[in-house]
This record gives sequence, C-alpha cells and structure tokens, in this order.
Amino acid sequence: MSNEVSLSKKKSKKGIPGSLISIIVVLALGAGIFMLFRDTTPPTISISPDTTELGKASTVTVKVIDEDSGLKFLKIEAIQGQKRILLWSKNFTGKIMQTEQEIAIGENAIKEGDFTIEITAKDTSIYPFGAAGKASAERAYTLDTTPPRIFVQSHTNNLNQGGCGLMVFALSEEAPKAGIQVGERFFPAYLQPGGNGKFVYQCMFAHPWDTSVADFKPFIVASDTAGNSAKRSFNYHTNARTFRRDKINLSDSFMERTIPEFQGLVPNQGSLLDQYLYINNTIRKENRAKLVEFSRETSPTMLWNGPFARLPNAANRARFADARDYMYQGKKVDFQTHLGLDLASLKHAPVPAGNDGKIVFADFLGIYGNVVVIDHGLGLQSLYAHLSSINVLKGDMVTKGQIIANTGSTGLAGGDHLHYGITVAGIPTQPFEWWDGTWIKYNITSKLD
Repeated sequence: MSNEVSLSKKKSKKGIPGSLISIIVVLALGAGIFMLFRDTTPPTISISPDTTELGKASTVTVKVIDEDSGLKFLKIEAIQGQKRILLWSKNFTGKIMQTEQEIAIGENAIKEGDFTIEITAKDTSIYPFGAAGKASAERAYTLDTTPPRIFVQSHTNNLNQGGCGLMVFALSEEAPKAGIQVGERFFPAYLQPGGNGKFVYQCMFAHPWDTSVADFKPFIVASDTAGNSAKRSFNYHTNARTFRRDKINLSDSFMERTIPEFQGLVPNQGSLLDQYLYINNTIRKENRAKLVEFSRETSPTMLWNGPFARLPNAANRARFADARDYMYQGKKVDFQTHLGLDLASLKHAPVPAGNDGKIVFADFLGIYGNVVVIDHGLGLQSLYAHLSSINVLKGDMVTKGQIIANTGSTGLAGGDHLHYGITVAGIPTQPFEWWDGTWIKYNITSKLD
C-alpha cells in the first residue's frame, strides 16, 4: 500500500505528460506556419503627388502598408531612358506594418524630362514561397527645372501713392500663378485670349496708400505647374501723396442709433463704446477681407469702357485715405483710415453704376451697410455703400449710368450719403483717377494697343 502511494506521488511530480507537450508543440508550430502561410495579400503601395509635372524643389511621397505579416523589403527607383537610379532601399527587421518615404527629386541624378518612379515591396509571408507577398507600382512624371521667362511689355508705369496702374507682360509658358507682388500684397494677372501662341497677361496693381514711396518695390512673379518660380523688377515711377487727417466725434445718441443694426454680429456685453469699437475694428477687418474675396470673382478681361460715372450733383465730403481719430468725451479712443469717397447729394438719391460690369455682391456688409459691388474685370471693382435700397441682384450685368440703388445711412453712416470705393484685387485705391479720361488713356488703355 505504501509503495502505491509513493508511485502516485512520483507521477504527480513529473507534471504534464510528454505526449501532451508534444501535442502543444505541434499545435504551436501549426499556428505559426498558419500565420506565415495565411498572408496571401501583398503590400499596398501609394505614390504622390498626382500631378504629372515636378520641379527641382518637388518631392515624391511613397507609402507602403502590409497589415498582415509586415514589411520585409522596399526599393524605390527612377527609370529614365535606359538608366535606373536607386533613390532609396531598405531591408526591414521587426514587425514593421507600414512606412512612408519622401524623396527629394532635385537631390538625385534625374535629368530634366520624362521619367518613371518604380516601387518594389515585399512582406514577410512565405505562401506560396513569397510570391504572394510581392508588390510593385509605378508612376510617370516629367521633371521641369526651368522657371518661366518674363517679358515686360509695358515699359512706362507711372503711379500715385494710393493709386493704381496696368502692367502687360508675357511668359514663356502658361502659369497658374502670375501677377505683381507688393510687399505682402499680391495682385493677380490674367491670361489674355488670342495671344497667337504667346502667353500674354494683364495685371491691375496698386501703390497701396499705406506704403511709402521708399517701401514700394513691385515685382512681377510667376510660378509654373512644376512649382518653378520667377521674379522680375520693372521700370516705374510713383509719386508720394499726403492724405488728410480728420476727427470723428462719437456721441451716445449716434452709437445708440447705429449699433442695433449689427444685432447678432456684436457681443451683447460691455458699454456702448465697447460695442462700437468692436464694430469699428473687428467687423471692419472682416468686411475688408470680404472685399478681397469678391475680387476673386472677376472677369479675366476688361468689361468697362471710358471714364467712370460719378454720383450726379454730389458734394465731396470725406476723402480717400483720410486718417481718422475717433474721439469720445474729449479722448481719442480709436484710429481708422477712410478708404473711399463720401459723396453727399439729395436724400435717397439715385445711384448710377460707375461703368459696365457684373454684380458680384448686393446685400448688407457690416460697416458699409447695404452694399453693391460691381466687377469691371482684371480685379477692378467699384463699391457703393450705405445704401437705403438696392435695385440689382448678384449676377446681373449692368451698364454705365444704370441706376442700381439709392443713397442712405445704413452701416456706420452719420447721415445720408454714398460711400464710393474702387478696389484692385480687393485693395482700396483712389477713385478720382477713374473719373479722369486723360489719366485712363495714358495709364491704362494706351498699354493695350
């Protein structure tokens, strides 16, 4: 009996029987083999960008994913003619499920012209013997390292500070971005039809009122589809202008009358003055940004003809670029620049369209009240503000002298008048110039002949 107990204890000390261990090992090996053989899906490869033209500064991004067994090998090559150029390769260790590589094209031995990016990738699967784990992809590109050449055609450019001008230039190729850069401001140029194989552009640009003559340095700039950029200066002369200073006295009664028109746009907190200053600053900036947005809805060709029409029998009030100090109870509380002409006539006087064009906005616009904006082409637009009524709709075509609205006192207006503005690429400019047929002839239309 004691011997049987002893044998039973010995058996329990041995633990799991050998046959069971063998079964576990076989199962583990089987599971491992299954994991290796079950991956029959090759890695997925993506290549960007989708564009076909690349420049010297361009990059190609390759992304490879294998979510089953993981990546084993990746090779990126460029094929140009009979030549293969190794751009990048790597053997992976560990469980690498995806990788993304950015290749700088200009840093390799690829020459200008057509070439192909070819990708070869393998994962760690062995079914059947690795064939299912291979993937390849390719994409054709053209390398263009030559920037556009700029040919100046308008050799005489006379401007006034706050005024504008027209530049005509040609490019050696069509460019998605072309225009004149003035500091941080960009004035787009527009490709003209009927160039007889030439890429001729017209560009309305301005010497902004807030840029001194010393700081005014315009450049023609152009970028092609491959991202190659060119920049060129040109001959010009500009005249400094001195703008008036003015004071606006704010009263509680004026603010009580105007602020309710901005209901829903102004936080209902703080004093009357706090709310007015919010309108005069924050909303003013938003409204001026809208003028830049409107300028993008422009015709690539001129829609207008001849001098612009002026509000009949109107007296000049505030001038363009008047520097205004806002006073409240004897103290200066704000400063803004008045970027248009205030013209006073009879109450609710009919407002004529300054010239032929297309209505791009006809609605309420913050500090300007009820507004009409007419596009005249090439980014040139006229603005009619503080209107009591509007007679046109967005999308309407209008002719010079056509009655589009009536004067009023909506927005931040102290009384019935027309705020008349001229913008180029959304930047306010001096309206006086556009009433002067001689100025238009020598500075605009003569360059089109």
